[in-house]
Amino acid sequence: MSKTNFDELLDAGVHFGHLKRKWNPNMAPYIFMERNGIHIIDLHKTAAKLDEAADAMKQVAKSGKKILFVATKKQAKQIVSERVNPTGMPYVTERWPGGMLTNFATIRKAVRKMSSIDKMITDKTFDSLSKREKLQITRERAKLEKNLGSIADLSRLPSALFIVDINNEKIAVAEARKLNIPIFAMADTNTNPNLVDFPIPANDDAAKSISLIVDYVCSSMEEGLAERKFEKEKKTADEAEAKKLANEKKIAKDAEQAQAVEAAKAVKIAKAAKTEAKNEIAEEN
Repeated sequence: MSKTNFDELLDAGVHFGHLKRKWNPNMAPYIFMERNGIHIIDLHKTAAKLDEAADAMKQVAKSGKKILFVATKKQAKQIVSERVNPTGMPYVTERWPGGMLTNFATIRKAVRKMSSIDKMITDKTFDSLSKREKLQITRERAKLEKNLGSIADLSRLPSALFIVDINNEKIAVAEARKLNIPIFAMADTNTNPNLVDFPIPANDDAAKSISLIVDYVCSSMEEGLAERKFEKEKKTADEAEAKKLANEKKIAKDAEQAQAVEAAKAVKIAKAAKTEAKNEIAEEN
């Protein structure tokens, strides 16, 4: 994976923080300077932290585990849904359902309810309902799809979270911390980077900045998924080759045993013929 391009970070405005009066002192190590009352983020540290987070996310994806993306703020919704969806990772871009992690069993029930409605539509049970019941179920299905459709395949707790704005997703951060789930997050100058395991100091308000960071970590995850697929295919091919060699050895061994049996038969026949010949000579004498 190529390292972060400093110029790309600069062009995307990743270095622009918040007003000086809104800063969080815990972000001091990542602030380069203050200009016109606005804090400027040190992009060298951003690049280092982004590479560190991307490498860790790559390993999570390579191990076959899930990373849940959380971005409910207006400017991040579409960016995250469009970029994360192709990776197969779950994401939340609407309201964060309280207890999604700490009360995961209840969330799974809601997802199963969505599946049961789909089953009703498929097996024609839906057609036998009244017009009012159909309307209620359709509305309920649409609501469930909007809030939980993107996590329908999340059958167990995610192995990690990626959050675009720590302040905006306080509940998600609190739940993940309670369950000791690692958190990757974009940390602006008004946030506390100590709340997450892998903070990426960056502008979390500009669409370009969000898009660049999300695209980078998603590309890293895709590399991890590709490596996982390659290793899986290689393992399958190696197992097939080993099985083929084992079969060939068995066939060779069986052939060798058959030859040994035939040779033994031939020796037995030869001995019998020799004995018979001796008996005939003895009778003639």
